[in-house]
Amino acid sequence: MTDLMSDHHPTNSPTIRQVRNLGDAQAMITHLRSPHSGLMGQLVRFGLTGGLVTVVYLTITTVLSQVFGLPFELALAIGFVSALLLHFNLQRFFVWIHYEGFALPTRRQVTRYLIMAGMQYGCTAVSTAVLPAVLGLETEIVYLGTMAVVTTTGFLVMRFVIFHGKTQGSDSAQDSVHGID
Repeated sequence: MTDLMSDHHPTNSPTIRQVRNLGDAQAMITHLRSPHSGLMGQLVRFGLTGGLVTVVYLTITTVLSQVFGLPFELALAIGFVSALLLHFNLQRFFVWIHYEGFALPTRRQVTRYLIMAGMQYGCTAVSTAVLPAVLGLETEIVYLGTMAVVTTTGFLVMRFVIFHGKTQGSDSAQDSVHGID
């Protein structure tokens, strides 16, 4: 398994502090996009993906409801499904890239991803419904705290359970034997 804090920097790939010109910036971007960028590259790609998906989700929902006049609930559902599809594909093809390929076939990744997304939604719904009264906090504060926990947990689940490389975790046959879908 790759070391969690691995941040291998080839000699021709500068760190953020070493960027002095456009060529250095391009080399750093190239490095952050490669599977060899380690945890730092994954974190950067994960953050960029989250930001893009958020913009797409808000844009689709808003345009469908405000410009095209769809009922908000329908616009929200379409925006959510669109964002979920985009998020899965960006996670699979951009964030968690591996030279050796994935340990799991796509259908197993989809299953695990949907389970994770459902659990994230459930956790967020329950915590924002229950914790504000219990803790005496505003709902928005509980929501932000929950999102920090859910996002961190999601990163770890995607890294080690859904989109791990062939050499990083158990293979599909072992997962089937242990009842992991």
